[in-house]
Amino acid sequence: MMSSFIDIINSPKPVLVDFFATWCGPCQMLAPILKEVKDELGENISIIKIDVDKNQPLAAQYQVRGVPTMMLFQNGKQLWRQSGVLSKQEIIKIIQNNS
Repeated sequence: MMSSFIDIINSPKPVLVDFFATWCGPCQMLAPILKEVKDELGENISIIKIDVDKNQPLAAQYQVRGVPTMMLFQNGKQLWRQSGVLSKQEIIKIIQNNS
């Protein structure tokens, strides 16, 4: 998992990573919002979901202390991170402003 994660975030295309947990209510609220973001931005963005319970070393490496935590990467650099639920428009604006 780790090497493929590194390959993914090294993409020249922006990559939004959603660190989530299946038991997390706000994470469940965020899931359809991220689908709408993907539907709107299409091939201009990759969105990957990381279950913190199944990927604890990765969550620890990125100091994820609360879920949901979203991070935006491009070319291996972390451009932005925030915990909590945002609206579709807020997320799209952040992606457009940072990539």
